[in-house]
Amino acid sequence: MRVTIKCFSKYWLALGCVLWAGSAMALVQEVTAVFRPDPVRPDHNQFINTTPVSGYCATWPDQCRGRFSIRLPLEIRANGPMAANPSDWRQAAYWKAPAQWRTFTVVNSLGEEETVEMRISGIGSTYRLDRPAAELVGGGIPSVTAHNKLWGLSWVSAPKPCQYSGVGFYGDAHYGFMWKTPVEERCVKLPKYPIPFMAYDYLDIVYELRTPNPLQMSAGLYSGTLTYGLGPLQDFDFGDVMLPLDSALSLNFSLTVEHILRVVLPAGGNRVELLPQGGWQAWLHQGRPPSRLFRDQTFTLHASSRFKMQLECGLVIGNTCGLRNEEGDEVPLQVGVTLPHSLIDQYGQAVTKRPLRLDGSGTELFQPVSYVNNRPASLHFEVEKAHVSQMLKNPGSTYTGVATVIWDSEV
Repeated sequence: MRVTIKCFSKYWLALGCVLWAGSAMALVQEVTAVFRPDPVRPDHNQFINTTPVSGYCATWPDQCRGRFSIRLPLEIRANGPMAANPSDWRQAAYWKAPAQWRTFTVVNSLGEEETVEMRISGIGSTYRLDRPAAELVGGGIPSVTAHNKLWGLSWVSAPKPCQYSGVGFYGDAHYGFMWKTPVEERCVKLPKYPIPFMAYDYLDIVYELRTPNPLQMSAGLYSGTLTYGLGPLQDFDFGDVMLPLDSALSLNFSLTVEHILRVVLPAGGNRVELLPQGGWQAWLHQGRPPSRLFRDQTFTLHASSRFKMQLECGLVIGNTCGLRNEEGDEVPLQVGVTLPHSLIDQYGQAVTKRPLRLDGSGTELFQPVSYVNNRPASLHFEVEKAHVSQMLKNPGSTYTGVATVIWDSEV
C-alpha cells in the first residue's frame, strides 16, 4: 500500500501600524507587532511589539522595562499667559491621559475580527518658556533651582495621581519630563509665578497592548484604528490654556502573525506495509488468522496555527479508502491520526487515534495550546478483522491502494 501525504501550509500573519503625515487636524501614527513561533520558547504565545521605540524610552530604556514609548510631533501651545496659582486648575499645567484600557477591532482580508486593547501608561514632553526660568522668578539662581521655584517642585516629581518616572532634563528655558499614569485622572502643576508664554514641543506616550492569542488567529494581516481626541475635555486633555495644534490622534494598527505548519515523514514513510501483530508467523505455522492488519506510521510535526485534516482516496469505500487485489476484491482501509498532547480539537479533547474520514467529520479543527515544535505524531492504517478474513480467502494475493492525508491550515 502506498500513502501519499500532501501538506498545505499558510504560515505568515502580521501585527503592525504605520506613521504618515496627517492633516492639520489629525495626527496619525503606526504601531506594529508580529508573532513568530519560537522553538526556544514554545509556550510564548505573544505578539512582539516591532514599533520603533522613540522618545523617552529610547533615551532612558532602563526607566521603561517592559514598556514602549512613541514621540509624537504634536506641538501644544499656550493661548495666553498662565497666571500664578490659578483657582481653576484647568488654567494651569493640566494633564490627563487615556490610562484606562480601550478596546478596538482588527480585521483581516477574509473579514475575521479580533480584539486588541491599549492603554496609555505614561505621558511626557519638554515644556519651553519664552525666556529663562530664572528671569520669571527674580533671577540670580541656577536653572534647575529656578524651574523648581517656578512650580514649587521639580517636574520630575509628578503631581498625584501621576507617578515619578525617573529622569528629567533641563536648560535655562526648558524642562523635559515623563510621568506614569496609573489611573485616568488629572495631574496638575500650578505655577507659583506668572508665565507669559509656554509650549510643549512634542508628546511622548508610553503605552501597553493586550493582543489576542495568535495561535487562535488565521495567518495574514489584520488592521484596525484607535482614535483619541486631543484638547480640552478630550481623551488627552491639557487644560484650557495649553492647546494642541491637532485635534485627534489616530493609531493605525497592523497585526502580523507568521505561522508554521510542517509535517516531516521519515525516509520511505510514504510507503506503508500492513502486517499482523508479530508478523505472519502465527498464520503460516499455526494457521491462526490475524485479528487485524495494521501499521502505525510516525512523523514529526511543527505547528503554531489551527488546521484541519482531510482524507482523499484512490479507491473509495463508504466514508474511507479501500484496498484492491489483482482479482478486483476490495476491502476498506481505516485511517486515523494521533497528535501531540498540546494539540486539541474544537471541543478541547486530545487527539488519539482519531479516524480520518472522507467527509472530514471529527478532524475539522485542531488547535495548538502552545507552539508544537518537532513533536512526534502518528498516522494509523488498519484493516479490521472481518475484512482480514475476506482477504485470507485469496492467499498470496496483494492488496494495494492510495490514501492521501492532507493537513490544511486554511480553516
